[in-house]
Amino acid sequence: MEPGILVAAIAAVAVLMIAFGIAGSRQDDPLKARLNQLEAQQMQAQAPAPAAAPAPAAAPAGDDLVSKLTELKGLMDAGVLTADEFEAAKQKLLSQ
Repeated sequence: MEPGILVAAIAAVAVLMIAFGIAGSRQDDPLKARLNQLEAQQMQAQAPAPAAAPAPAAAPAGDDLVSKLTELKGLMDAGVLTADEFEAAKQKLLSQ
């Protein structure tokens, strides 16, 4: 995974954690651990490399339910969220 995409994914996870009220809940410790793990991977991947075209920016999350669920699924498929984290965020979104 390119570092630019990983940065966008980490930022999206942080936004989703805040938006879905996951931050500060019992899910907090596993999410922090996963975020720390991804940040460590990003730091390792940031070795000097030849200049490349910037990675495309992540599409902003829409206000509708389908786009938020699609974004969550994409984060899970990319390995940013575990299946449990995905389910917790999905249930939080569906209960709103």
